[in-house]
Amino acid sequence: MKPFHNVEGIHFSEEKMFIKIDAKQYVFNISEISQRLKKASQSERENFKISSSGYGIHWPAIDEDLSINGLLGIKHQPKSNKIAS
Repeated sequence: MKPFHNVEGIHFSEEKMFIKIDAKQYVFNISEISQRLKKASQSERENFKISSSGYGIHWPAIDEDLSINGLLGIKHQPKSNKIAS
């Protein structure tokens, strides 16, 4: 199965998360994306797992999950169930 996103190169400064998604580098203010990550220690932040599907990142020590689409601001519209008249 081909991953939805290619996620790599996650690292942190005190206030920022740096992440490479689909060959583009992004920087996020931690306080804007997750209060759990904001309060986490550096070692807790660095203990993460990227889903094999490429949909998200999980931090087991702080029970936090972030979706890649959410980070990138990608919104999906529900499929319409229109009935033909």
